[in-house]
Amino acid sequence: MSLEIKRDYNTQENRWDMVLAGEVDINNASQLRAELKAMFEEKASSVNIDIKELSYIDSTGLGVIIGAYGRMKEQGISVKLLNPAKNVEKLLKITSLDRIFL
Repeated sequence: MSLEIKRDYNTQENRWDMVLAGEVDINNASQLRAELKAMFEEKASSVNIDIKELSYIDSTGLGVIIGAYGRMKEQGISVKLLNPAKNVEKLLKITSLDRIFL
């Protein structure tokens, strides 16, 4: 399955809203990395990533999100993951990333 990314800048909340659907894996993680980088370069603001339509994410995909979090945190910008499916939420809890992103 492929990855679908939608993004929009919410001027009222001064943040990026991103929606991920499908799967993030080693084959398409670079696509997510490029989108996050482009957003940050266009406007360095917090990011809410809705992942309710994300059916799978591997360690490469998690690494992309963790890397973005590290770069953004240095500038006081937050990254939040919203509405994870049960299997993705379980992965976030196992890796303790739920404490950072949820």
